[in-house]
Amino acid sequence: MGEQITTGTRRKPAVLGPFIQDFQAHVLSLGYTPGSTRGMLKVVGQLGRWLADQHLQVADFSEALIEPFIHDRKAAGYRQVQHRRVFMLLLNFLRDQGAVPAIVDIPSSELDIFMELYRNWLVNTRGLAATTVLRYVNLARRFLTEPGSSGLSMINLQALRGGDVSDFLMAEVSRVSLGAARGRVAELRSLLRYLQSQDLVQGDLAASVPSVAGWHAAGLPDSLSAADVQKLLDSCDGTRKSDPRDGAILALLARLGLRSVEVAGLLLDDIDWSAGEIWVRGKGRRGDRLPLPTDVGEALVQYVMHHRPTTDARQVFFTERAPRKPIAPDLVSDVVRRACRRSGLAVVGAHQLRHALATDLLAHDVSLLEISQVLRHRDLATTAVYAKVDLLSLRSVAAQWPGDQR
Repeated sequence: MGEQITTGTRRKPAVLGPFIQDFQAHVLSLGYTPGSTRGMLKVVGQLGRWLADQHLQVADFSEALIEPFIHDRKAAGYRQVQHRRVFMLLLNFLRDQGAVPAIVDIPSSELDIFMELYRNWLVNTRGLAATTVLRYVNLARRFLTEPGSSGLSMINLQALRGGDVSDFLMAEVSRVSLGAARGRVAELRSLLRYLQSQDLVQGDLAASVPSVAGWHAAGLPDSLSAADVQKLLDSCDGTRKSDPRDGAILALLARLGLRSVEVAGLLLDDIDWSAGEIWVRGKGRRGDRLPLPTDVGEALVQYVMHHRPTTDARQVFFTERAPRKPIAPDLVSDVVRRACRRSGLAVVGAHQLRHALATDLLAHDVSLLEISQVLRHRDLATTAVYAKVDLLSLRSVAAQWPGDQR
């Protein structure tokens, strides 16, 4: 288990004493430093004595006791009290050990049951990514419950009419951007199609959802030059603890044009080191095998071999701060934004590196069809948006579109 870290006090931790050593090992395995762990063990000892003073056992510990304990500590003159997450870390550990009863599930409401069924349909039938499913489910819940919008409930869905749908959508799009408004349209149509498939509404209400006005892709995407992209890569120069991880993430974005969700979801098993290939799980549960460029492979090897935490989890990338856990897609864009600030560039998100890759390929006379294959687009129109930075270049390659008669 390694060197035992003391609680920093000679007083015994009372009822929590039998769990101290195992909890220490658990905390250290999550990536916390010995100093942070020592602070946690100290407060665990205080909590154990407080439970004993209250004539409580370990099995009595729950979320409801956290605030009373913190209140009593402050009243006793303790200036520094551990954050609530420390107590939740201990509580979850004790539940895993069977020392504290598991949370009893509360019976789901009719709405909760529906939302779970809808979520499963989005994942299993439509094959949507987790972040997309979250957006669709959030809108569905607002549509079914939010006062002042549709005013609907699970009880009166049969009374739903096209006017109700339009009123809700107008309220939604009035407070968001054009791009987000188009997203609301897609999310609402999806919900209505599901409701129709389950015979919960009358007629094809999805057809009553109006389209959002505005030319498709009328604006030019913000672009990064090849030199800008190289600056981002060079900004991970090894002076920061996170540089090996961030450098590998930026390489995947810049050289392969991966999406944030694809980077976050990358598994060790997806990398074929001997063949120099990488398996990418894309949109709609589609997968693609891509060649692994030498510089990307070297960045991955450096991170995986020397900086990735030792864990049974198969995800490639982990957070740097404890508790160390697999990264979320949002962190990928955070990596890009920090690199932009270090490089003195306008701050952009991870998706702009896909645009930059398309632009660079276009500048090197790569056809739109080939670019679409690199970016794994099913529709060439989507690729045209990604590459739409130099209008003169676009006009010169327009004749390469299959079936285009001019």
